[in-house]
Amino acid sequence: MKKTIITVVGKDTVGIIAKVCTYLANNRINILDISQTIVNGYFNMMMVVDMNDSAKPFADVSSELIQIGEEIGVDIHCQREEIFESMHRI
Repeated sequence: MKKTIITVVGKDTVGIIAKVCTYLANNRINILDISQTIVNGYFNMMMVVDMNDSAKPFADVSSELIQIGEEIGVDIHCQREEIFESMHRI
């Protein structure tokens, strides 16, 4: 399974989750786990997704999500699971 960690951070506004999830669904990327919070007007979401069925390579998905984030005023970052794990190991 090709797992990817996606984080979304920025000022809360209507449609953030819808925009990101629509992109993922349209590209056959399955959401395995999702957590989102809003603290004092700031939106924070972390997703673990499976990219096995996506026809697009990781780099394309990452850059397209960054573009979507710019369009809706949030920062979106993607990391492969193995990179995320090694960066956050104590």
